[in-house]
Amino acid sequence: MSGLVMSVTPGKMGELLKAYLVKELTDTPISKTAPIIFVERITDFVSLMLIALAGAYYYNYGRAVVLSISVFFFILIVFLSNRRLALPVLKLLEKNSFLGKHLSKIHNAYESSYQMLQPVPLIKMTLVSLASWFFECLGYYIILINFPFKINITLLWSAFSYCFATIVGAVSMLPGGLGVTEGSLTFMLIQKGATAQYAVASTFIIRVVTLWFAVLVGVISVSAYQRRFGKISFEPERS
Repeated sequence: MSGLVMSVTPGKMGELLKAYLVKELTDTPISKTAPIIFVERITDFVSLMLIALAGAYYYNYGRAVVLSISVFFFILIVFLSNRRLALPVLKLLEKNSFLGKHLSKIHNAYESSYQMLQPVPLIKMTLVSLASWFFECLGYYIILINFPFKINITLLWSAFSYCFATIVGAVSMLPGGLGVTEGSLTFMLIQKGATAQYAVASTFIIRVVTLWFAVLVGVISVSAYQRRFGKISFEPERS
């Protein structure tokens, strides 16, 4: 859970900290474990996309955005899970003087990604991710129905708006999607007929209990880790 302290980094890629902590404890190369975080982000997007696509078609809202991002991730998964497509690209990278020095690490990273993006593990990870994001959507729904909105709030609409706003925030590459995600959630509520003060208040609460609560869990976990294993000291990985 220590990686959660980096939840506010762009695309949560700061959670690569987890790969470094694994290296500290087991001496496993970062190049082998870092793809786990990368694939975790892919399954996050796939799960968000599945929920958002259902809502986009049901409510006829944001179809083009969701579809274009879905196509991008579909192509990425197909490319990484197919050696006939990916290996020729790796061979081209070997010709680059800088990347050639890190060839073994690049191959380690690709092999880890390739194994995790095969159909069975990918489906299993996506199902876990779907369950996780569903509970965040459910949390948003529970928050909304406890506000005195004079609009009809359903679980499907709550899930769609939450996932859509999260996707837009992630694509912006701002830390934690700050500003963009909140603005999208507030805008969608106001469009549905909510008053501005209730829209802002509900958005603030859901971000506190998801994003900032996760950061708090991460801070506590890092502190517990350092008490047990010693202070984290970042050193360059040995080749």
